[in-house]
Amino acid sequence: MEQNTHMSISPLLVGKMIEIGQDGASASLTATKDMAADERGLVHGGFTFGLADFAAMLAVNDPNVVLGGANTRFLAPVSVGQEMVAKASIESTKGRKRVVKVAVSVGDKVVMDGELTCFVLDQHVLGPE
Repeated sequence: MEQNTHMSISPLLVGKMIEIGQDGASASLTATKDMAADERGLVHGGFTFGLADFAAMLAVNDPNVVLGGANTRFLAPVSVGQEMVAKASIESTKGRKRVVKVAVSVGDKVVMDGELTCFVLDQHVLGPE
């Protein structure tokens, strides 16, 4: 399936699309030293969350999708140099609302999981051009 959302997002900061399917998607992001929160190479959780958010947007795959809320758990640290892979699947659809389950892993270890609530709007959130 072709990507229809978040076309201008930086793959270096938020990730790159791996796959988009009917009700799910996956994306990856390799942690760089610019993402480190300290001298030991601990990656700031915002980058992990950003990847999860991007995967959820890809799962919905609508140009007007926005994040409305998130309930997440950070389960393990990520270090500089590690590749994170996020897998997202739409769990429910009610009108404009999509509930998306997301898991971010490094290798076989889940480092973050959660449920993101997305909304598909009639037009871009910033309004008409």
